[in-house]
Amino acid sequence: MSTIQRIALVLTIIGAINWGLIGFFQFDLVAAIFGNNTAITRIIYGLVGIAGLINLGLLFKPNEEVERSPEPRSTR
Repeated sequence: MSTIQRIALVLTIIGAINWGLIGFFQFDLVAAIFGNNTAITRIIYGLVGIAGLINLGLLFKPNEEVERSPEPRSTR
């Protein structure tokens, strides 16, 4: 997993936590910290959205551990 994918995954997790807080408690953590409908809040929401799109590619990436064929053993 590349560094960009790891950063995107962290942003996606932050977004998921925020949506969980909104769903369960009607509390928007990002808006509470940075203000409601400010430029920085919109940037954060945009970055989380882009991160979700980047992580969408992980759904179609083959699992390297499963796809890797076993190497032949030496019979010496």
